[in-house]
Amino acid sequence: MNEALSLAPALLSGVLLGALFFGGLWWTVQKGLSSKQPALWFLGSLLLRTSLAMAGFYSIARGHWERLLVCLFGFVMARLIVTGLTRAAQKAPYVAQEASHAPYSR
Repeated sequence: MNEALSLAPALLSGVLLGALFFGGLWWTVQKGLSSKQPALWFLGSLLLRTSLAMAGFYSIARGHWERLLVCLFGFVMARLIVTGLTRAAQKAPYVAQEASHAPYSR
């Protein structure tokens, strides 16, 4: 039981790292699509997000593979959560647009 409690901060840190990484990716795509120089947005974001994630994994693991594995599990959980939230937020407008552009048939 004590071992599981010692891994809880690694799990929460992994979820936080994943939320920052994938939330930052979503934000970058939104900004990059409307930018005059999208390559700078995407490259800068990739470097920043990857650097933060790798530094976070390194500092959380502190040489213990168990912490690294639990942190990675939290990172993947955050990916699923962010993906679900962004799909749910964008689902309604796309359905309305698709329905209005449907061809008329008898």
